[in-house]
Amino acid sequence: MKKSLFILSAAAITLFGFASCNKSQTKKSAVQEIISQAENMTFDELCQKAIEESKNATLKGIGNSSRGKTAGASFIKYLKSLDSSYAGKIEWSQPKNNSIFTTLNVDYKSANPEYFMTLIQDGNQIQSKMMDTGVLRTFIPKEWAEANKLAKKDYPELLPLQTLNKIFMYNHLNGVKFTNCWDFVAPGTHGLFMGVNSELVGKNFLYMLTADKYATWLKNAFDKLPAEKQAQFTSVIDECAKLAENFGLESKNAKYGLAYTKLWVQNYNEETDDGPICNSIVKTSAAGEFALIVYSKLRSVAETADVSVKNISVAAYEEGYSGIGGYGYSHYLEVMDSSPYPWTACAFISYMVTKLDGFTAWGKDMGGYSANPVLAAENEAKFHHSTAGGNEFPAKNDRGFEWWAAENGGELVIEDPKYCAEVSVDLGDWIDITRANRK
Repeated sequence: MKKSLFILSAAAITLFGFASCNKSQTKKSAVQEIISQAENMTFDELCQKAIEESKNATLKGIGNSSRGKTAGASFIKYLKSLDSSYAGKIEWSQPKNNSIFTTLNVDYKSANPEYFMTLIQDGNQIQSKMMDTGVLRTFIPKEWAEANKLAKKDYPELLPLQTLNKIFMYNHLNGVKFTNCWDFVAPGTHGLFMGVNSELVGKNFLYMLTADKYATWLKNAFDKLPAEKQAQFTSVIDECAKLAENFGLESKNAKYGLAYTKLWVQNYNEETDDGPICNSIVKTSAAGEFALIVYSKLRSVAETADVSVKNISVAAYEEGYSGIGGYGYSHYLEVMDSSPYPWTACAFISYMVTKLDGFTAWGKDMGGYSANPVLAAENEAKFHHSTAGGNEFPAKNDRGFEWWAAENGGELVIEDPKYCAEVSVDLGDWIDITRANRK
């Protein structure tokens, strides 16, 4: 069990972050100095600092998830339980249309910065626009590091609140079955997807397919196809071999990642959100339809005679399925380098990644995994996601991050912010052109 929990946390840490680039700076900012102190303090000690710093303050948080508001209210309630005179409050905002990066940059440069912390997604842009520029700073809570058995030299550059998975799922009525991830890009197939520019983490998924680990998974899945199915993809793979060389991609199997990306981008049907996609494929009239969407959307399906999760198969759960099962990306918790309340930011972040009440706003749903192995175990003990669907709704029985991320499990492609940032300049334009030129 201990080994399993370590694998969970190590996978998250290794794939979501790297040693901080801030170390190269000769002088720390005031916020960095506070973070350096905070990382040696317990959660209780941080809470006392937060109470002193923001006793009557209005704290402005911002993030890609509206659930930050729920977590913020819980955190304020906790501080009040420690000091009944505490009167601080958190105002939470959720910008639309990927505008959070612009909003944070403007606030950072303003004479009176307002935002004290952020919950943010899209590793590519976080790396290039936020971390490399020093707008955001990472705080690693003492208890989180201890749970992951990490020395300071091994701290990740970004702190993940959770990993979310977007998975391949399909309507299996009329005997429809997908047995290999290449089936989702076969001629005549059109999966439902939010689109590469509607939600940019989807683009990061495609970038990651060219990384050696995942390109090799795609090659291995291709090799398991019968010869007649391989023949459907050979010309595209051969075409992409030269392209991989031109892009300077290091993996010897990058051509498989590029070929898969090209075929997917040319053929998917774009929808505005994962919710409507889910509502579409669960219908009895949607036999054979498939999608790459956030796993947790299955939770909200209202069962009727014509709509049911019973109609859905999670591709990676099916016996004999080969290849990638989906894509994992993170929500990250970061402190603004211009934060007016850095001690409170550190305490709030610690609350969300080390305390069950702090994580519950997200942990209550399947498909969201804490990178804290202790907290992950507590969350599963409370919500029982692994058996939530029972025998009636097997698609809802979440097998957990360790299984999803394993080669002999779900083969979940995991976002690596640095890799995405490195390849996005070339691959981003190519993906956009490929999509624009589809027939």
